[in-house]
Amino acid sequence: MNAWQNRGPNLGLDSPEEALVLASIIEKESDGLADRAQISQVFHLRLKKNMKLQTDPTVIYALGERFDGDIRRRDLRVDSPFNTYRYRGLPPTPIALPSLASIEAALHPAEGDYLYFVARGDGSSQFSRTLKEHNAAVRRYQLSKGDS
Repeated sequence: MNAWQNRGPNLGLDSPEEALVLASIIEKESDGLADRAQISQVFHLRLKKNMKLQTDPTVIYALGERFDGDIRRRDLRVDSPFNTYRYRGLPPTPIALPSLASIEAALHPAEGDYLYFVARGDGSSQFSRTLKEHNAAVRRYQLSKGDS
């Protein structure tokens, strides 16, 4: 994989296979191209800090046909190696077929120190450095969706 040989420095990924797993998560997390490198930055920093990735697409993948369009607290507890709310690190295999843009993002994350992000509902993401900032963003962009 030529992309692997040209990857950015200090990624914390051990193989092209791990890069594909991360790229598949980035693919499912972002509808647009603009945020993918920053989403990659979040996941790389979480991996370096040994934090759980806590990404909804892995839960959706773990649920399979049981997923009905809404993630509930009980879904976050499903026992699957793909559930990044329960298990640290990357899932065992990709959860989707990643685009070249997502592979590039996985191998060339943006600069930054963001640990969290939430979908704004317009195809973009809001990035936060602290859990307090993130919780405020979740309230603004997710929990208030049905209030308008």
